[in-house]
Amino acid sequence: MSHPEPSTRERAPLTLAQLPTSVWVTAQQDARTQRKDRYLPESVEHPGKMLPAIGRHAIRAYTRPGDTVLDPMCGIGTTLVEAVHLGRHAIGIELEHRWPPIARGNLRLAHDQGATGAGTVYQGDARHTASLIDPEQHGLAQLLLTSPPYGSSLHGHIRSTRDTGEPGIRKFHHTYGTSPANLAHAPTDTLLASFTTILASCRPLLADGATVAVTARPWRERGELVDLPTAVLAAGQAAGLVPVERCVALLAGVRDGHLVARGSFYQLRNIREARARGVPMHLIVHEDVLVFTLSRTANLRPDGRSSRTVVPDGTPPDPWADAARWTPR
Repeated sequence: MSHPEPSTRERAPLTLAQLPTSVWVTAQQDARTQRKDRYLPESVEHPGKMLPAIGRHAIRAYTRPGDTVLDPMCGIGTTLVEAVHLGRHAIGIELEHRWPPIARGNLRLAHDQGATGAGTVYQGDARHTASLIDPEQHGLAQLLLTSPPYGSSLHGHIRSTRDTGEPGIRKFHHTYGTSPANLAHAPTDTLLASFTTILASCRPLLADGATVAVTARPWRERGELVDLPTAVLAAGQAAGLVPVERCVALLAGVRDGHLVARGSFYQLRNIREARARGVPMHLIVHEDVLVFTLSRTANLRPDGRSSRTVVPDGTPPDPWADAARWTPR
């Protein structure tokens, strides 16, 4: 006797280990090169920018030209810029007053460079996305692509004594903003609850079978690991989304079958200090991309195939064409 499949609410939550995994080769060029001449110079001031190649890969994998892409935490507009360059339309929301003008400037630059998609940026709290955006005006989105804020240890620029002439090391461009509602200031449990609210608020703006892709990476707070990818997985399931895939988007280049890491000054310093204390920390060389859908039967890609294909960002040519068979260890 057959039984109906239990609803999402009745099913036991999935874990990261239970999801199909694929690898995206998205850092053959470093971040600065990926953004050069494509984003306004002041874009560098945002502490938590998505790598453009990650955005491009997700948009190509999960949408068609003419589709709409939504980013409820858009920052300087990386998701939006990459979407309009690929002939998609884009909608972004950003809480802090500082970033929407830069995101709009980046969209204008994209259109000056020939981008054919339309982009719109709203300033407001993503927890109220459904009240900020009129789906009658923009249509429903086929992809939600976003990233929650990370720990400050992963962000920021530094200037040494050699650069400033002053003793010590100065850190800057490491804060998201000053709004008390910014989730960058929230403890992890509040971040999880608020991100669940954001995803739930976005659901009325998503087309049936839409894809939700969230980039995240773990960090350490006072020596303790904050497992943000697992928290994002839990938030998505709590918002009623169905997890379908976990993707590993590389932040390191691939050369002759080896990873070329590009850690920041503070990441490298934190690792050296931890190892000196006997803690076997390693440099983070990837982002997790947690992929959900609103429908169990929806295809992940417009052509009906899985997105589990490794696609390099193109310049220089990928020397490791067989990367699809590589498994991170």
